[in-house]
Amino acid sequence: MVTLHRGAKWKIAVYAEQNHALPHFHIECPEHRSSVTIEGLSEIAGGVPKGVLKEALAWAAAHQDELRATWKELNP
Repeated sequence: MVTLHRGAKWKIAVYAEQNHALPHFHIECPEHRSSVTIEGLSEIAGGVPKGVLKEALAWAAAHQDELRATWKELNP
């Protein structure tokens, strides 16, 4: 697992696992977790509070190349 960014109460992480679904990252906060596609920035599982989602997606939109590269490195 690589944490790419930490917000005030949330973080964005990419995991390395066998049989991973399509390229995605996780938004994690104390009691919530969401999986979001890298290409479309759409939630595919879970859910985080709307304010967290808005902040995290803004960061992700500006860092999609970094997310893609990290995904490819961890999930060759």
